[in-house]
Amino acid sequence: MKFCPKCGSALIVDRKERAYRCPRCGYEESMEGGILYQRSTPETDKIVVVGEEERNLRTMPQVTIECPKCGNNKAYWWMVQTRGIDESTTQFYRCTKCGYTWREYT
Repeated sequence: MKFCPKCGSALIVDRKERAYRCPRCGYEESMEGGILYQRSTPETDKIVVVGEEERNLRTMPQVTIECPKCGNNKAYWWMVQTRGIDESTTQFYRCTKCGYTWREYT
């Protein structure tokens, strides 16, 4: 950012004329081959969707717990903040045998 040497205001970039201009006193300064940098817009947060192929990968942590549907004693587990930030998380389980998913509020 450049400032006007006369009045101290921030100079505005005139891309068409390739010059700096003061909006207050009218001072002009040529860019003289200077490089203009254009700000890039920040990337937006991306939503990650777990597809069928990724769902079949068995990389999630496992715990010993009985499945209420088939009685198997192993399940994958993960936690999600489903309620207010001041409340505890919800723990989800998915049976390693039948794929049944259930939750527990902690």
